[in-house]
Amino acid sequence: MRYRKCADYHAMSVAGAEIICDCAIPVLKAGKPFNLGLATGNTMIELYTLLAERFDREKLDLSRLQTWNLDEYASDEKHAVPYSHPLSYRRYMDEKLFRLFAPERGFTPGQAHFPDPADPAAYDRELAGAGGLDLQLLGIGFNGHIAFNEPLRESEISVKDYGELPTRVLPLTPETIAQNTKVTANGDSTLVPRFAATMGMKPILEAKKTLLLACFAEQEAPLTRMLRERRPTPELPASYLLRHPDFTLVWTADKIDLEGLL
Repeated sequence: MRYRKCADYHAMSVAGAEIICDCAIPVLKAGKPFNLGLATGNTMIELYTLLAERFDREKLDLSRLQTWNLDEYASDEKHAVPYSHPLSYRRYMDEKLFRLFAPERGFTPGQAHFPDPADPAAYDRELAGAGGLDLQLLGIGFNGHIAFNEPLRESEISVKDYGELPTRVLPLTPETIAQNTKVTANGDSTLVPRFAATMGMKPILEAKKTLLLACFAEQEAPLTRMLRERRPTPELPASYLLRHPDFTLVWTADKIDLEGLL
């Protein structure tokens, strides 16, 4: 495990973009494919601006970059929300990252992948066929979830089986709906869909590198528990990252205090 304490949101964004660039740029410059797992939310907005700017300065050929989003909201168990939905993650990615790529960089819409509620298993097959994730960018929910892999009691599922969960569709918990109402829906809970297609724990944990960013005061509690207990548990999904062979945690010290835990 690597970790980096940053002064504030801007410093965290700079650090996260640097980590991604250090990993992706040499591979892309060598003309090789790179599979980048992406996350959404307020945590990632400045990072994505910095990433697009750096890719442009480096005059990168992005034709061999493939992006794989962690999740997409669903209106029910079979249908993703439409692009017009204000919380659509496909729309978010277009607005916060993909449209910032200069046209001459060569990135096309077909290179951006999202889990489809109609056939979530296809996402895992396609990702495996592409060689798996080279780097997965992550946030952490206020209840410790990563992607929309929600906490479960150890009496409901074993530690091993939880880590093997595939991409799937699931209902969102009331806690997650409340969190997203506050953070991304301007307090309007009716805007937050009740289902999501989410990348499973298995493909996340199989990524060659994992990078977790945290910048909300509410994330201190799950991170503290994770670093205190130091064991994977379905009751705190982010805890599985502790056993990942190449995991980096970056957090903002103005909002989160992890002193004495690392």
